[in-house]
Formats: sequence, C-alpha cells, structure tokens
Amino acid sequence: MRHGKKFNHLGRQKKHRELMLANMACSLIEHKRIFTTVAKAKALRKYVEPLVTKAKNDTMHSRRVVFSYLRDKEGTSELFTTIRDAVINRPGGYTRIIKTGRRLGDGAEMAMVEFVDFNDIYNVKETKTKTRRRKKKASAPAAPEAPATEENNNEESAE
Repeated sequence: MRHGKKFNHLGRQKKHRELMLANMACSLIEHKRIFTTVAKAKALRKYVEPLVTKAKNDTMHSRRVVFSYLRDKEGTSELFTTIRDAVINRPGGYTRIIKTGRRLGDGAEMAMVEFVDFNDIYNVKETKTKTRRRKKKASAPAAPEAPATEENNNEESAE
C-alpha cells in the first residue's frame, strides 16, 4: 500500500538519495541542462525549485540554507547570480522536463531537465517582425509604335 508515501525513494537509502540529488542539482545549475531518467528528473524538480525560490531573496540566511542543500560553493554562487537574475520575475515553474525516449541498455525512460529561462529554442528574446514583401506594380504597357504610314513605307523602300 502507498500510505504516507510522499516522494519517490529511487531505490536508495536516505543519505545516498540526498547526496545524489545535491550532485544532480549542482550539475543542473552549472550546465543549465542535464539528461537523466524520468523518475530522477521528477525528484530533482521537487528538490531544485524550492532552492531557486529561496535564491530570489538574496540574504545571508537564504544563502546558508541553499548551501546546506547543495554542499557546493560554486553552485550556490552561480544560483544566486546568473540564475537568480534570469528568474527574478517568474512566479514559479523554473524547470522543464522533456522526455527524450528510452535508453538502449535497459530501456529506462530518459528525460532532459533544463531551466526554462536558459533555453534559446523556446525563448526567443528578439521577436522577429515579419517583413512585408511587396509585389512589383505591373509595368505600364509600352507605348504602341506609330502605325506604319505611307510616308514611312516610302522612305524604307527608297533606301
């Protein structure tokens, strides 16, 4: 039965799971995109999103709380500088999970986890305006040549 089971244990002991999620979170913060299994991606999203929300308030206390979860000085500073500046106006939903198919070795479902604001394909900052193509106006018909008159014909035959 599933009584009181709030999260996926991922087949690991508590310490192993915490360290694995901390390492995956640091990799996500460093590279802005990682590939993993769908189950780990969903667990990682629940782990990272509260940390990003905490990073929006840049105080010493929030830095210490985030550092206690990540256990990485460079990851913490990256979160409070680059990522914080990108997500400061977003109310939530900082990460995106995109399923990428199955792994060849064991058939596990794979997914890509990325920060929403760091994807160049989906987030086009500069919206390209549609250029208008104008058709050329139909050129006015050429002036009709003067009809051949007798004078013109006589000149031609005289030569």
